[in-house]
Amino acid sequence: MTSAPKAGIVVVGSLNADLTIYCDRLPQPGETVHGNGFAVNPGGKSANQAVAASKLGGQVSLIGAVGDDPNGTMLLDSTASAGVDVSRVRRSDAATGVAVISVDASGENSIIISAGANGTLRPADVTPDAFQHAAVVCLCLEVETDTVIAAAQAGHDAGATVLLNLSPYAEVPELLAGLSDVLLVNAHEASLFLGSEADVPDADAEAEAWEPVRSQFADRGLQRVLVTLGAQGSVVLDSLARGAEDQITRIAPTRVSAVDTTGAGDAFTGAVAARLAAGESLADAAAFASVAAALAATKKGTQAAYPTIADVGKLRDA
Repeated sequence: MTSAPKAGIVVVGSLNADLTIYCDRLPQPGETVHGNGFAVNPGGKSANQAVAASKLGGQVSLIGAVGDDPNGTMLLDSTASAGVDVSRVRRSDAATGVAVISVDASGENSIIISAGANGTLRPADVTPDAFQHAAVVCLCLEVETDTVIAAAQAGHDAGATVLLNLSPYAEVPELLAGLSDVLLVNAHEASLFLGSEADVPDADAEAEAWEPVRSQFADRGLQRVLVTLGAQGSVVLDSLARGAEDQITRIAPTRVSAVDTTGAGDAFTGAVAARLAAGESLADAAAFASVAAALAATKKGTQAAYPTIADVGKLRDA
């Protein structure tokens, strides 16, 4: 009897307490501005991605570390309440990681993070048994690179699709690039990764303009790349697609009135992971994720703003 295909999602990385202040505009260097609201919410790129994927129907487990403090308890409670398995989130002697976030009236933000307990996550926390049922392993760079590599290797060995969100940007070791099946970047990160030879097209460029970028990524061993363009949608570069016409796909943006874009990128990443685990193509997953991320930007905060699969369906059908 043929065994059922793997459908699990393992997210390895960060959990942060988001300290968010709202203001009419973001301050210039050396300037003080008045805020008009403050909130402490659960966050961290990996926790956000795990919650987003779970709310969108994924079977998600999270590997990470939090402090033995109230912020750590808040993060464990919020993530677990979204249906994420947090049994592999370790309590650390270090304080829980924090992100200090400013959000202006248009929903744009600036963020500073302090790793705290996230910095204590080590390769020893990433054990092969955690990946037995993984169809997708979701990674970012808010924890130590050697831990990310260990998780990518474990996912690769388990036959999972390794999805690396190259954020916050850092140089990617050749080993990690080679273990990544799908790279998710924004246009700025794509330019930094490809270096001086990169000529990333403008957001309104036609799909054909992305061919040199697809080729440059493929030359680096990255056959499947998803480039997000903010309010302008995204571009799927899939060198493994059967026909040349399917190797570059422009994904149209989902138009909404943004209130807070904090964590919208994580909602996008979690949505991609959820749909890949469900067996969809990268282009279809990106189209679904465009709607999920747009909905996340229509509410304040991160995890509490993330939509369910029913929410996405309603907007797609509208």
